[in-house]
Amino acid sequence: MPVLGTVTIGQSPRTDLIPEMQVILGPEVHVVEGGALNGLSPAQIQAFKPEPGDYVLVTRLRDGTSVKIAEKHILPLMQAQIDKVVALGAGVVALVCTGSFPEFECPKPLIEPQKVLGHVVRSVSGRLPVGVVVPDADQIAHAEERWQGAGRSVRVVAASPYGDLSDLDDAARDLKRAGCGLGVLDCIGFTFAMKKRFTEKLGAPCVLARSALARVLREILSCGA
Repeated sequence: MPVLGTVTIGQSPRTDLIPEMQVILGPEVHVVEGGALNGLSPAQIQAFKPEPGDYVLVTRLRDGTSVKIAEKHILPLMQAQIDKVVALGAGVVALVCTGSFPEFECPKPLIEPQKVLGHVVRSVSGRLPVGVVVPDADQIAHAEERWQGAGRSVRVVAASPYGDLSDLDDAARDLKRAGCGLGVLDCIGFTFAMKKRFTEKLGAPCVLARSALARVLREILSCGA
């Protein structure tokens, strides 16, 4: 049985994420999970909050709440979780966050959703205006830089997958008014149901981070079709 190791920047298990990915991966793939914030107290997590100039990440805790953290604080914790899932037998490791990260040490293939999503979108966007949704307004400036050139134009707006879904509706309407011909839900927290809701309101195709990642992982882990 193929073993996939997943590493979240929040806490595992990701009961909101892995079961949906498993639908695409198939039952023959065994998933072992790691979480960078596992075992930390609320006070310890609070100490990771971003300061001006930090690269902001948004993630989910085990109890379903979301937190904002600065990337710089969790890099060694992520490396430790990569090491952990490899020790548990993972033949492939996937980060389950669309953030941009420096290179980690990993003796197995390490799949980063941000790279997968970026290449998928750029391969299909052509000259379409692209609309990108990130979880938090503090991430917009960085996302605008990261998505530059992904289409004829790029508009980035914020709506959290862990908050009020009316914000996602507002994001879709904003991007529709801007004439976006392709949507991108740029957070692993966005679900299949959220994609359906967003796509219907946008009136255009949409690429979802978790399903794009899962399909690439299925190709890597599968021995057949």
